[in-house]
Order: sequence, then C-alpha cells, then structure tokens
Amino acid sequence: MTALISLHNNTLGRLEMTSGWLTPTLARVVFAATLLIYYWNSAMTKLGSGFFGFLFPSDGAYVQIFPKAMEAVSYDSSQLGILHWAVAVAGTWAEFLLPAMILIGLLSRLAALGMIGFVWVQTIVDVTGHGAALGSYFTAAPSVLDTRTLWTFLLLVIVINGAGPLSVDRVLRVK
Repeated sequence: MTALISLHNNTLGRLEMTSGWLTPTLARVVFAATLLIYYWNSAMTKLGSGFFGFLFPSDGAYVQIFPKAMEAVSYDSSQLGILHWAVAVAGTWAEFLLPAMILIGLLSRLAALGMIGFVWVQTIVDVTGHGAALGSYFTAAPSVLDTRTLWTFLLLVIVINGAGPLSVDRVLRVK
C-alpha cells in the first residue's frame, strides 16, 4: 500500500509542478477552442455596412443589445440616443478585442476580467431582454446559468494565473 501511495504522490507531484505554466496556457487554448469564434461571429453580426461599419453598428446590434428599446421605437435604431450607440459600439469592439487579447496573451488578466463582465452583462440581457430562462444549478439539464458559470471559471483561471509562458505578457513581463 505504501508503494501505491508513493507512486500516486510522485506522479501527481510532478504533474503539480507544471501547473504554473500549463494551467494558464491550457485555459487560453480552451478559451480559443470554445469561445473565441463564438464571440467573433457575434461581433461580426453587429458591424454596420461599409468601411466605417465598426463605428456604425447594424440594426441587429441594437436588437441584440437593446431588444426592448428597439421594440419601443418600432425597430428604427435612428430613434435611439447616443448612449445606445456608444454601448453598441463598445460592446462590438469588446467582442473583437477582448478575445483577441486573451488569444495572444496581451494584458490577459484585464482582458479576462473584462470578458467576465461582458459574459454577465450578456446574461442579464439574454434573461431580461430576450426572455431566456436563467435556469438553476444542480439540475440535470445545463442552463444559461450553468454555461456562463463555466465560462466565468475558465476566465478566472486566467485572471488568477495570468497568460502563461506563451504570451505577449511574458515577452513584455506583465504580471
């Protein structure tokens, strides 16, 4: 039995020694594999037409971000104010920039923290604006709450551990 415990401790001890670089690196790889394209595709739907589309969101952007406000103005985004425009532009840019920053490991902790905020604002809009069921923990069927909590946990790994050795942060020596 002692030999088995020693084997266990030695094997997992060696594995634990990799956690400083492996955990944050894998967190970024998992983010890229599961959420990067999701957010970039979402951002693409918000771009307006033409070269300056990144400054003038599509009507779909306003419908996604402000569903009740758009309904109130009969889906005419020109009836919305400058605050709506600023939030739509900032949200669109955030969907492009924050995932890209996490991908390359640039200011990763701040980018991951920003993504956590984005995920929960998105969740609030989904529930209050689009009528999505929030769901609950400890049920058989995964819900919005379950999914977004897993996303948050993944991003918290980056907030806590940084980007890992294969990152711009490491080159710039950003903590």
